[in-house]
Amino acid sequence: MRNYTESDYAVNKNASGIVYRFADQTIEITLADYLRENPSKTPADFAELKALSDEDYFQTDRSNYRQTWKNSSFDVLCDDKNDMFILPSAEDEVIGRSEQQEANAKRQSSAARAMDKLTEVQRRRYLMYHGQGKTIRDIAAIEGAFPNAVQESLKAAEKKIRKILASE
Repeated sequence: MRNYTESDYAVNKNASGIVYRFADQTIEITLADYLRENPSKTPADFAELKALSDEDYFQTDRSNYRQTWKNSSFDVLCDDKNDMFILPSAEDEVIGRSEQQEANAKRQSSAARAMDKLTEVQRRRYLMYHGQGKTIRDIAAIEGAFPNAVQESLKAAEKKIRKILASE
């Protein structure tokens, strides 16, 4: 039997017999060995066991691959170019969270000011379209308006909001 350095699946698949790999040795059970130990069995029984063995090794190999394909070496993790693997300190997390909260509050305030500048019709249509996910045709049907009028109203509202947010 060859001295395999491949995966257990490759070793078993490439062997004519069923291969068992242990930490200190590799054993191959050939058809002759199997029939000698099991005189009531046939070569078809051995072929069935070989197929089961191949499938078992294959499933184990796929499982190991799925589990380990994402692994990175320690050198990669310590490389300065790979900041995504470096966890921020607790202080940076707290400061970042605080800055994020301030930015969110500022955005909400700007959005509220922009919504206040819209006409009542623009605000209502804008909220139905973006807030409730209604279509232009749905809004037109609800308000008894033409779809083109609703679309123009939405465009005007979005233009006004962009202008207000850009100036802040």
